[in-house]
Amino acid sequence: MALRLGISPKEAEQLTGKFVQTLADTLDDESSLTLQGFGTFEVRKRLERVVVNPVTKVRQLVPPKLAISFRPSNLLKDKHK
Repeated sequence: MALRLGISPKEAEQLTGKFVQTLADTLDDESSLTLQGFGTFEVRKRLERVVVNPVTKVRQLVPPKLAISFRPSNLLKDKHK
């Protein structure tokens, strides 16, 4: 990324960190963030579920949690066909 932008690796790392922090802050306040031409990040609630350990056959309850999902835009999908 640094080479493409013509900046130092440290500056590229700082930009990436700021982007990730902004993404996290925005998703805290809202349920989704759309970047035109790239895609949509959404916060989705995963329901609780029962899983079985295949070795011990012990059943465990996995609690509900929030997870971030990404849906690419049609432009991005078409670019990589």
